[in-house]
Amino acid sequence: MAKLIKIELARLVVLAAASYHVAASVQAFIWPKVFWDFLTTNLDGAVKPTPTLQTINLVAALLVLAWEWPVPMIVGTFVHRSIVLRIVALPFLSLSALLLYQATNAGLYYLIGLTFYFWGYSEFEGIDSDGSPCCTWQDGQPASGRAM
Repeated sequence: MAKLIKIELARLVVLAAASYHVAASVQAFIWPKVFWDFLTTNLDGAVKPTPTLQTINLVAALLVLAWEWPVPMIVGTFVHRSIVLRIVALPFLSLSALLLYQATNAGLYYLIGLTFYFWGYSEFEGIDSDGSPCCTWQDGQPASGRAM
């Protein structure tokens, strides 16, 4: 029976969230709305008259797409291989998405991807230098026998 590679599942969930996030951010330029406006109007200045929150979300979503796909110039670098960096960055990306009304689903998907990344990290999964997910580590070497 095949073994579930949690970081690969997390990557696919975060890719789906980032693509949804891009579409939601573009839509927010047309219909600016903060998700929490039913509680307070203090955050309305972030979306109109200047689209600050929409721009932040669009840039963040494009960076996540470039990070997770990945762009060829970052394959094998520390930024691409680091699961800890993803675990630290995803809550902030989720927060920015959850502030925007159109991107609340993307924010929740980021949190689901974060959960899978943490699950994979806790089982010592990693990413090889060529960008492919690596199986569980044992004694400082991958269990599959591939050298890093």
